[in-house]
Amino acid sequence: TLGGLLLGRVLLGAAQGLMGTGALSWAIARAGVEHTARVISWNGIAVYGAIAIGAPLGMALADRFGAWTLGAITLALALGGLPLIRRQATLPVSVEARLPFRRVFSRVLPGGMTLALGTLGYGTLSTFVALYFTNRGWDGAGYALSAFGAAFIVARLVFSGSIGRWGGYRVALACLGVELLGLLLIWLAPGPALVFAGAALTGLGLSLLYPALAVEVIQQVPASNRSSALGAFALFFDLALGLAGPLMGLLVPLSGLAGLFAISALFALIGLGMGVRLLLGAQRG
Repeated sequence: TLGGLLLGRVLLGAAQGLMGTGALSWAIARAGVEHTARVISWNGIAVYGAIAIGAPLGMALADRFGAWTLGAITLALALGGLPLIRRQATLPVSVEARLPFRRVFSRVLPGGMTLALGTLGYGTLSTFVALYFTNRGWDGAGYALSAFGAAFIVARLVFSGSIGRWGGYRVALACLGVELLGLLLIWLAPGPALVFAGAALTGLGLSLLYPALAVEVIQQVPASNRSSALGAFALFFDLALGLAGPLMGLLVPLSGLAGLFAISALFALIGLGMGVRLLLGAQRG
C-alpha cells in the first residue's frame, strides 16, 4: 500500500542518515582527523557509485523479474553488510565533555548555509534538466547528468589532496566559482553540447565543496561532538536537495526553465560571498 511504502521510505531515510554519519565518524577516527577530506571524498565516491550502478541495475531487474526483486535484493545486500561491519575494530568513545546540540548547530550553521547555497545548483540540474531539454527540443538530457557524475567522481579522485594543501575554505571558494561558471554556461547555452560542458563544470565544482567545508566544520567542535557536527552539516545538503525542486518550481513562471540556472548561479554567488567571510574570519582568528 501507499502508506506502507511511505513508512518504508521514512525508515530508510532515517537509517541512511544515521549510517552515513556513523560510518564517516568511525572512518575519520580510524584514519585520523588529518585525513578527513580523503575519507569524505572516498565515502562520496562509494555512495554516488552505488547510486549510479543501482539505478540502471534496479530498472533491469524490475523489467525482467518484477518489482519485488528490488526489495528482496536490497534487503539481501543490507544483511550481507552486517558481517562486514562486525569484523571492523571498535574504536574507543571520546570522554571529552560534549557540547549541547544547539551549540554544535550554531557552529556548523555558517558552513552549512554555504554548502546549501552551492548544492541548490545540483538540485536544480537533476530536477529540471529533462524538462529544459524537452522545452528546447533537444535530445540527450541524461547525458547532462552523466557529465555531472563523471566530473564529480574524477574530481574527488584527483583533487581530494588539495584540501589538505590549500585549506578547506580556499578549496570551497574555488569549487563555488567553478560551479557558478557551469550554471551560467547552462543558462546561456545555445545547444546541448554546452549544457553538457556546464553540467560537467557544475559537478567539478560541487565535488569537493562538501569535504572542503566539512574539514573546517569539524574543527569548530570537540572530538566528542564530531558525529553530531557531521550529522548537522549533512542536514544542509539534504535540505538543499529536497527544497530545490519545489522552490525552483515556484519560480518557473517568473524566470522560465533556463532562468532557473541563472537563479541557481545567483545562490552560488551568495555562497561564494559567505565563503569569503568564513575564510577572512578564520584568518583573523
